[in-house]
Amino acid sequence: MKPFLKWAGGKYRLVDKIKALLPEGKRLIEPFMGSGSVFLNVDYPEYFLSDSNPDLINVFQQVQHGGVIFIDEVKEIFELKNNQAAVFYELRNEFNETTDLKRKAILFIYLNRHGFNGLCRYNSKGGFNVPFGRYTKPYFPEQELHFFLKKSQMATFEIADFSTTMNNAKLGDVIYCDPPYVPLTTTANFTNYTGDGFDLKKQEQLAELAIKLMNKGIPVIISNHDTDFTRNIYHSAKISAFDVQRFISSDGANRNKSPELLAIFQQK
Repeated sequence: MKPFLKWAGGKYRLVDKIKALLPEGKRLIEPFMGSGSVFLNVDYPEYFLSDSNPDLINVFQQVQHGGVIFIDEVKEIFELKNNQAAVFYELRNEFNETTDLKRKAILFIYLNRHGFNGLCRYNSKGGFNVPFGRYTKPYFPEQELHFFLKKSQMATFEIADFSTTMNNAKLGDVIYCDPPYVPLTTTANFTNYTGDGFDLKKQEQLAELAIKLMNKGIPVIISNHDTDFTRNIYHSAKISAFDVQRFISSDGANRNKSPELLAIFQQK
């Protein structure tokens, strides 16, 4: 099942590759949940899902606890009259100003489906600033929301950084990490959807944590670009490498394939 949110770097098209490498366990932990592609398409008894983006986690919690009534309220905002630039920017302003978490979640889903390329981006003051997407008829992900609602009953969602989440792992857990990717070039630096960036030092910290947990018997799998840097910091892992078609790009004619890898940190 696809996620109900569009998401840069979403893993829906790679789920089969990831599933084939994930070992069995009592609980799946995802410290970089994103849109939840992996969570939605694997089968574990429990899930602990976190992200440092509070708006994202709020949406998941509102779906989980608000249920069908919440989904019906989201559907109302997808009326055709709301698919115009003036309304989009009015609702975007409301999203940035409101403190009502339920309303904020409804608006987040609206902005995700009506904004340009499904991006999630914030300015230096923390305001959501993705422009209007100009789609003829934005898709309302009703089936996807209902599927998420059902599966979310086995999950815990928390706002947390990756180190806090991973340091709370225990034997029986399996961890899948989908961090913001290492740039392929010095100019390709889309790594800050939460606004605070994810630099190379954090990439190294993540790899060190994966080694630490592997040595405790807790398997960790990390997705990233396949570069000299990632090969170096993942030297303790088994590497599965492949090319992936890019689907989120400001230039539709320049969505080329990029080299990616899955680093498997697991005791033999």
